[in-house]
Amino acid sequence: MPRVEHDPIGEREVPEQVYYGIQTLRALENFPITGYRPHPELVRALVMVKKAAAMANVEVGLLDEKRARAIIRAADEVLAGALADQFVVDVIQGGAGTSLNMNVNEVLANRAIELLGGRKGDYRVVSPNNHVNMSQSTNDVFPTAIRLACLKLAHRLLEELRFLEEQLLKKAGEFDDVIKVGRTHLQDAVPIRLGQEFGAYARAVKRDMVRVRSAMEALYDVNLGATAVGTGLNAKKEYIQLALNHLREISGFPVKGVEHLVDGTQNTDVLAAFSGSLRVLALTLSKMANDIRLMSSGPRAGLNEINLPPMQPGSSIMPGKVNPVIPEVLNQVAFQVLGNDQTIALAVEAGQLELNVMEPVIAFNLLQSLDILRNAIHVFRTRCLAGITANREYCRKAVERSVGVITALSPVIGYEEASKLAHEVLDTGKTVKELLGEKGLLTPVEVEALLDPRALTEPGIPSSRLHEDFTLFHRPGKGGFNGLTGRMP
Repeated sequence: MPRVEHDPIGEREVPEQVYYGIQTLRALENFPITGYRPHPELVRALVMVKKAAAMANVEVGLLDEKRARAIIRAADEVLAGALADQFVVDVIQGGAGTSLNMNVNEVLANRAIELLGGRKGDYRVVSPNNHVNMSQSTNDVFPTAIRLACLKLAHRLLEELRFLEEQLLKKAGEFDDVIKVGRTHLQDAVPIRLGQEFGAYARAVKRDMVRVRSAMEALYDVNLGATAVGTGLNAKKEYIQLALNHLREISGFPVKGVEHLVDGTQNTDVLAAFSGSLRVLALTLSKMANDIRLMSSGPRAGLNEINLPPMQPGSSIMPGKVNPVIPEVLNQVAFQVLGNDQTIALAVEAGQLELNVMEPVIAFNLLQSLDILRNAIHVFRTRCLAGITANREYCRKAVERSVGVITALSPVIGYEEASKLAHEVLDTGKTVKELLGEKGLLTPVEVEALLDPRALTEPGIPSSRLHEDFTLFHRPGKGGFNGLTGRMP
């Protein structure tokens, strides 16, 4: 038999077996929006706040020990994984998170009632509002919980990013001897080492970690104790400090009270800034995925510089085709995160007066971005990056055929002569070395020194193979000029 519950609007029948109550039931009817239930870490964060509040309320003499012990025990059970199926409201909801706050209040109250020997729905024993929500408002509980949940997931993301940086650096070392054609504007440029490219990716990821950590700092400031509009109405000063102390212990995060409670209740700019750090990370990852897709394109009619580990057949119609599916999914996750950031920006701007009522959609998008970034990075690292190999010989031959190496000759034979040589390479299909040999512009020793593939990828004049006392002079009749005279390094 269902139980009958009452709220200020009226009464409703609630299924006897559920731990949520009438206000959760109304939220289910009002907000059938996405079909997604609240993020588990957001629920856990709310429960942590409830536990900390109960502990503080009993210490200041507002909540009796019997009820407090029951609420705390119910919270501990949920934190251990119990009743996870009872948090059922939609992630996008009106009311600034009130529906989710009440969902948690009702579940904890009804479980506490059971622990005290009562029947679910008898809120004279433990009330969702009067006891579980004592000294609180959705408007300080929900923002605090968002920050706790983001911090939890951000630490997991940072761990995965650290693994990604390590793997990129490992590949940078592995490919340090692979000389390939560099490209600007998607056109052939001067040579570069494949290891240098992967080293650049690693450093970009490292900067992203710094940005994420920096943006996280503001999340440790919470407005718990602000209650409805930041004035702290119905919350004792002693309660606020005690609740924060307990929340630090329960959550494991060094949270502290925000300097100005009204500011902490009105404004959500710190969430926008945190989302912005994820946005930049997504840009970094997508750019890297684009590069890897290009470098692995082909294998016969593309760049074919690297090989990706084959993950699945690439076509339902073309036999033997294998696609870069892992970089592709990394791209798509990045696009989703960029869209989430735009949604968050709009929601942050839409806050009015004493409260931003759009926090549910901010929380949904932030937590989703953190989840999918971590998942995609893990998949990319383990199922793609770790297995990438280089087509060394193909890269070497491409450098030999490249026109870009002529850039190293400009200081020796002059820009105009180098330009003529470049056009002739393109017209004849001959290599730079072949034409230099035919024209006699430089001696074989000079050619080998100036076009040393490794030296072409490092700062300075690629002349390490020249004799120590060798000096290049103007060569009459040869059309070339070298302004570099004197002792060669």
